[in-house]
Amino acid sequence: MSFVANKIFNPSGNDDAQTRTIIKGNTTGLFNLNNTKYAWAKSMYTIMIGNFRVPEKVSGLNEDSIQYKQDLTDGEKKAYDGILSFLIFLDSIQTSNLPNFAEYITAPEVQLLLAIQTYQEAIHSQSYATILETVVDAEKRDEIYYFRRENPILLERNTYIGQIYQDFIQNPNDENFFKWLIGNFLLEGLYFYNGFAFFDTLADHQKMKATDRMISYIRRDELTHVTMFTNILREIKKEFPDMRNEKLIYEMFSSAVDQEIKWGQHILGNNIIGMNEYTTEQYTKRLANNRLGVLWLSPLYPEITENPYQHLERLQDNNGEKTNFFESTVTNYTQSNAMQGTRDF
Repeated sequence: MSFVANKIFNPSGNDDAQTRTIIKGNTTGLFNLNNTKYAWAKSMYTIMIGNFRVPEKVSGLNEDSIQYKQDLTDGEKKAYDGILSFLIFLDSIQTSNLPNFAEYITAPEVQLLLAIQTYQEAIHSQSYATILETVVDAEKRDEIYYFRRENPILLERNTYIGQIYQDFIQNPNDENFFKWLIGNFLLEGLYFYNGFAFFDTLADHQKMKATDRMISYIRRDELTHVTMFTNILREIKKEFPDMRNEKLIYEMFSSAVDQEIKWGQHILGNNIIGMNEYTTEQYTKRLANNRLGVLWLSPLYPEITENPYQHLERLQDNNGEKTNFFESTVTNYTQSNAMQGTRDF
């Protein structure tokens, strides 16, 4: 079945909360945010707005610049550059992708979240620019930005997710939409996290701590994005059960995990203290099981239960407070402690 984008102006539309659906509704083009259906969206709005920040305010990057030149090993520099290149791609493609995705969401309270996410993805791009401008010499910046052109492993996985997005734009039907939705969930929920773990590991060894602080803010946002797409997928299951293709979910997860392991082992190798090819595989599979669980699905790798990065668990809970992003319930959530409880994923 083909998909039709929302009309911008539709006087005959009806998006009353009683008749509203997450997709395929009869939208009016009016953001009536006093009449909402999805309570989780209202809660997430408060969280996402509370995450506002300005990347230029993160201090200490000058010290990171000195450490980058003097203290990082060749393996750590390779990983630092390559992972930044991948993260830059992910946030860049999301900034372009999300407005297209929002055109097919027919709940204004969820469209509002997607607008905030688009803004946050753009801020992430500015965050990476700030890191590169301060830490890396000018002649190396373009090399990092366009590393994906030269590295076949990175190009392969960027092509995988980019083609899923492009397929729906060119052929908007139910199957392609669901693949598009799972692609968003995988990007937000799986693709970033070996890179995040690398920066945390450097910081745990007193290296590049300002970069890790910037990455922590980005991770905080990405976890809310995971939550949002989790809830969208749950609403699809309830409202459009015939669209949910669990076989396809497992196939896409399996492909994404294989690509993430291949890339992680390539860019991290066995050259980072506390990280190696074995831990990369274990962490990626554990994360995939975690993400499948929030979609009410059985683990793809039931034999994987332990987190190989115990230092991430220690970093996660500095003040004994945890945040359950998957269920959108937050304890003691303020801007000052918003980074608590966001690392063990």
